Amino acid sequence: MELETLKDLYVHELKDLYSAENQLIKALPKMAKAATNRQLSAAFRQHLEQTKRHAKRLEQILKSQDESTRAPKCEGMEGLIAEGDKMAKEDGEDEVRDAGLIAAAQRVEHYEIAGYGCARTYAQLLGDKRGARLLESTLQEEGNTDKKLTKLARSVINLKAKKLKKPAKEESAVTATIKGLVKKVTG
Repeated sequence: MELETLKDLYVHELKDLYSAENQLIKALPKMAKAATNRQLSAAFRQHLEQTKRHAKRLEQILKSQDESTRAPKCEGMEGLIAEGDKMAKEDGEDEVRDAGLIAAAQRVEHYEIAGYGCARTYAQLLGDKRGARLLESTLQEEGNTDKKLTKLARSVINLKAKKLKKPAKEESAVTATIKGLVKKVTG
């Protein structure tokens, strides 16, 4: 796609966001499963449903512009999701991994906020009032999700991660593993 006009850039941004949302639709169930904190897992599942609505809105806007949803894969989201997957697979304490999952999710939210903010501004400048309204709705929801994740991190997850102490140096890795397993079993 050649970017010769602001409308070209607008359509490009919409398609990039659409690709990003569809990648996220596939990633969020994995993040929900990886989260050990029930509130965090529920937040990821709730955002999955929201993300599906975001993709539908983008479809509506693209259709109103007589454009298809076909586009190259959003590489930015691909990289952010890869980081989240890596965090989900990290070996370590559940509380610390959950804090890392929140950080990864917030990077995604900030990326989306930037993209939706730009697309909304383009829509406004181009006179696409309906598109601008739909994009503003999504932008608000993404911001609210970011705030919800921050609240969850500050009020619960990061505090639990902070309480964890590193095993004493003389304690063997086997002893630390056994203690970790006992902790998981006994809660």
